[in-house]
This record gives sequence, C-alpha cells and structure tokens, in this order.
Amino acid sequence: MVSEGKGRLFRRKDGKYLVYLPKDLVEDSMFPFKGSDTIFVKVSFELGDSKLMIEKWVGAEE
Repeated sequence: MVSEGKGRLFRRKDGKYLVYLPKDLVEDSMFPFKGSDTIFVKVSFELGDSKLMIEKWVGAEE
C-alpha cells in the first residue's frame, strides 16, 4: 500500500499551476478518488499552515 508520495506544485508557461501526484500513489487501491481521468476537486488551506486539503468537489459538473 502506498499512502504517501513525493509530488510537485509547479507553474506552467501559461501561468496556470498544476499539482503532480505520483502514479503509484494515485493507482493504489486505497487512494480515495476513483473513476474517470478527470475529477473535480476543492483545494483549501488554513492561514499559517503548510498543508493543502484536497477534497472531491461534490455536485461539480463532470
């Protein structure tokens, strides 16, 4: 079971930011997001904290 991995947050040339998640992490049977190639997510953080919260966006147009 893979419950963590080293990813990256990087900026593209067009100014958009992307979060890279390792393939082994995402394809693990216990990874919480299942389904299609694209999943809408909600990303949030608390001021002063160094963590991001990524949740499935419930009710998003798919």
